[in-house]
Amino acid sequence: MDAEFFRRWLTATTRAVDEEADRLTELDSAIGDADHGANMRRGFRAVSEALAAQEPGVVLTPGAVLMLAGRTLISKVGGASGPLYGTLLRRTGKALGDAPEVSDAELRAALDEGVRAVGTLGTSEAGDKTMLDALIPGVRALAESYPAARDAAARGAEATIPMRARRGRASYLGERSVGHQDPGATSSALLFATLAEVAGDV
Repeated sequence: MDAEFFRRWLTATTRAVDEEADRLTELDSAIGDADHGANMRRGFRAVSEALAAQEPGVVLTPGAVLMLAGRTLISKVGGASGPLYGTLLRRTGKALGDAPEVSDAELRAALDEGVRAVGTLGTSEAGDKTMLDALIPGVRALAESYPAARDAAARGAEATIPMRARRGRASYLGERSVGHQDPGATSSALLFATLAEVAGDV
């Protein structure tokens, strides 16, 4: 997978986030600040614009594409989403290094580093009703296939419904957070859905 693959992945994610923004905001209105969809839409649109603004002839590596995306999210998105998603992509990109192409196994290992960085930043773990509940099973299932990762992440997001939030804005609601799907886990599942989509086109 070369830099163009990662450009397509981020472009597909921008489209998916745009399509699902209203749903993400609806989920966030129940247990958050009702801005997750808008923040994610703004952030990934900025990512697409940043990638499009690269000078012609400049050849980026896969790692550089993800690091640019991560920096853009951190600078353009407020709240927790920008730092968390930005950290995920930046750390993944850093782990990929300067290689012009990466293998499935290298991407899986790099994403694992990115996910662990998210856990450290958010002082959270699986079961806390956060984006990690989709990210962790998604990365693990990449060892099987991209469609398996997509499905595992989607199941992880749905599994947050009966959870009581232990981290993030939703944790302030206590028992009232039970019965609602976590918006961060839901948007994280989109990353694996679009990755499976783009990988299927290769």
